[in-house]
Amino acid sequence: MELQYTYWQEKDGWFLGYLNDYPSHWTQGKSIKELEEMLADLYELEQEEQPSITPERKIGLLTLSPA
Repeated sequence: MELQYTYWQEKDGWFLGYLNDYPSHWTQGKSIKELEEMLADLYELEQEEQPSITPERKIGLLTLSPA
């Protein structure tokens, strides 16, 4: 499964980002890999409350492995 996300790097080196379908839910990581792990966790939490999403924009791709 691939999810679209938007991210940027702050002056202090941290990466901030959000899933494009949840733009009000930002997360962060010290690296892109860590940011993607946090985004995957965010997606799983959102799926518990909202079972389906439809991507709108294409900025970056996050690949999740099956659980």
